[in-house]
Amino acid sequence: MSWQMASLLLLGGSTVLLFVGMPVAISFIAINVIGAILFLGGDAGLHQVARNSVAAAINFSLTPIPLFILMGEVLFHTGLALKVIDGVERLIRQVPGRLAVVAVVAGTIFSAISGSTIATTAMLGSLMLPVMLSRGYHPVLATGPIMAIGAVDMLIPPSALTVLLGSLSGISISKLLIGGVVPGLMLSVAFVGYIVVRVLTRPDLAPATPIESKTGWARYELLFLYVLPLASIFVVVIGAMSAGIATPTESAALGALATMALAAGYRALRFANLLRALRGTVAISGMIMFIILGATTFSQILSFSGATQGLVSAILGQGLTTFAILAGMMLLLIFLGIFVDQVSMMLITLPVFMPIVQRLEIDLIWFGVLYLICMQLGLLLPPHGLLLMTMKGVAPPEVTMAHIFQAVVPYIAMSLVLLSIIIAFPAIATWLPNLLG
Repeated sequence: MSWQMASLLLLGGSTVLLFVGMPVAISFIAINVIGAILFLGGDAGLHQVARNSVAAAINFSLTPIPLFILMGEVLFHTGLALKVIDGVERLIRQVPGRLAVVAVVAGTIFSAISGSTIATTAMLGSLMLPVMLSRGYHPVLATGPIMAIGAVDMLIPPSALTVLLGSLSGISISKLLIGGVVPGLMLSVAFVGYIVVRVLTRPDLAPATPIESKTGWARYELLFLYVLPLASIFVVVIGAMSAGIATPTESAALGALATMALAAGYRALRFANLLRALRGTVAISGMIMFIILGATTFSQILSFSGATQGLVSAILGQGLTTFAILAGMMLLLIFLGIFVDQVSMMLITLPVFMPIVQRLEIDLIWFGVLYLICMQLGLLLPPHGLLLMTMKGVAPPEVTMAHIFQAVVPYIAMSLVLLSIIIAFPAIATWLPNLLG
């Protein structure tokens, strides 16, 4: 079978199954079985698929995923997230769109102590959206910042999807985690600036409301008692990795332990809360691991069939510049983000992209950060963006999908601008990982 037919069968077949609504894990397992029979030799190929699945499931580099998810689950189920929101709200004085700004700042802090974009969006949406709507905020201004900062969670460590990307692509997980910090913070600052400017030009979108002014210790109490101690978890995770004291897995374990220790210190870690957090962690991690079962085998079958080499040679044989090829890969990722989830994007594209990246000697950390930004965009792109669906699920009935679609447009534009800036200036993504070793 020619590499063109193999590519059509494997890549095309998996994409079609995803588009018709088949679960990601089932889609790739089905394609793996067909590919094993055709390219790996029938029964021997099926045995190889089983061995690869076991090897993928026990891959030690994936261990940070459940630990990062556990950090966020403990934070949400113990109610400590409410203390963070209250602490941030006390610090921010009367500025245009104040509650939307509070949502962005609080969401940035959550991103540094939670590994789940969906959990961050759902929590901020359920807690802050009703308050903003009750104070006369337009649904577009109220929902946009919450979804946008939820997507930034993917860039700021700890991030389960960043660990998965590093594991599947062969990029250093620790450097990739650190590389997302500066772009994530740049987006957060841009979001705050946009909100302030937007409300200054259209005050009716966010009517100013009187706030209870705290003075003295009362204003900073929650900052010192809750916000800074919880934010210190970020320092523990990143500091341990960057100093070479711990691997990403060990840093994730330290972060999870610190989260539970703080929750216990606040007397919020009751058995019922811990059980709910563990159940949530098992459910999310199990889903991710089940998807990963087919990832390694899919890449191997794609390579063994000749499809990977054929596609790479065909692309490089066009005589395109490195910039043109990189831009094409980013455009394809953004296009896929309209239709499929982030894990599917990785499974479909990485087996083809990484050989090209290595052949062109593109900086892996730079490429990984660009890939993360494209995946972050996919969370916000209508009509199937995961965070759009999450927001609709927690929003009151008066918030329509039209409001939600309209709300994310400026934040998508800002993310595209950031993507262009980092393509032009790679050091934005690479200097911090290189600085920290």
